[in-house]
Amino acid sequence: MPLTDIVAKNAKPREKLYKLADGDGMFLSVRPNGGKYWQMKYRFGGKEKTLSFGVYDEVSLKEARDKREVARKLLRDGVDPSENKKEIKREILIKTENSFEAIAREWHEKQTPGWTPRHADYTIKRLEADIFPSIGYRPINEIKAPELLAVVRIVENRGAVDIAHRVLQTTGQIFRYAIVTGRAERDISSDLKGALKVVKRKHFSSLPESELPGFLQKLEAYDGDLQTKLALKLLTLTFVRTTELRGMKWAEIDYNKKEWRIPAERMKMRDPHIVPLSKQALEIIEQLKPISGHLELVFPNRSKPMNYMSENTMLFAMYRMGYRSQATPHGLRATFSTIANEQGFSSDVIERQLAHAERNKVRASYNHAQYLPDRRAMMQWWGDYLDRALQGGGNVVEGKLDHEE
Repeated sequence: MPLTDIVAKNAKPREKLYKLADGDGMFLSVRPNGGKYWQMKYRFGGKEKTLSFGVYDEVSLKEARDKREVARKLLRDGVDPSENKKEIKREILIKTENSFEAIAREWHEKQTPGWTPRHADYTIKRLEADIFPSIGYRPINEIKAPELLAVVRIVENRGAVDIAHRVLQTTGQIFRYAIVTGRAERDISSDLKGALKVVKRKHFSSLPESELPGFLQKLEAYDGDLQTKLALKLLTLTFVRTTELRGMKWAEIDYNKKEWRIPAERMKMRDPHIVPLSKQALEIIEQLKPISGHLELVFPNRSKPMNYMSENTMLFAMYRMGYRSQATPHGLRATFSTIANEQGFSSDVIERQLAHAERNKVRASYNHAQYLPDRRAMMQWWGDYLDRALQGGGNVVEGKLDHEE
């Protein structure tokens, strides 16, 4: 006699396991611990086997009967239901392991040692926000170009055109990683070349030479936070990237050699960088000691000393000085470059001190000390040049070192 929901529900555990039959080989197995399991006995290839359909009441009586009918159809077709169930599990497992998200996280883990913590965190958060919700669960080899385009279009349509391009670039790197690890056949992101809007590049505003004396005088008169003022002064003297200055550590300063050595992991190009320190730069560093000399960072965040100074701190200080839309901290690099090139310094020396990309990566790994004597002379010339510019009178180029000898 077939089971009913009431009988199944009211079945109580006994000292030993017992079964309540429903017909066609299916029964409810009631365990001494109270567990109830739907199972089915069948024969295949001359052997008796047992197939499980799940736990009662997570699987209802009706659902168990539906599964029994599927199993009976497989048997009629000459297929072993147990082996079929295992094969389905294997396929699900393969698809899960080969999902875009699984491979992307694996790729991210492989890349992280070569990235800054900030870039690694940004990359995974961008994927989690813009890619994984839409196609993260999909087997990577089944994703088609129009499907990927629809995802990056969402980012583009909210006005984040630059981020959309970055997301597409990142997905391309993930697809190429999947190809070399044998889980994808081609990089479909290449099919989307030209599909997104063109990014309008914003150039960092820089000061022309004629306006530099006025800027230095305003900076000297700046009455805001002293640490911020000194940060802008040191940035002007060293023209490093703002992220490199904000992450500056006391341990990176070599007072004997008068150098600031920035490790590779904090540099954009992932090569170590030497910044010769002029006497003016060393004076700024001495003024910073009473403020942060007891901490690890030279420019700590005021509210969270273990973190860097905010990326907008120096920018807002320049706004306060009257340079909104006229100049940025990063633009000081271009100001230096323009003036140094006009004064005849070697472009190789200037580019090396700016830590711009070296096309030959083998050569780049040995380049951190390249042209160092010339760079020392140039950095001291620049410090003296800024002193004369601050005074605002006469020829600011007067007294230039004969750097070409």
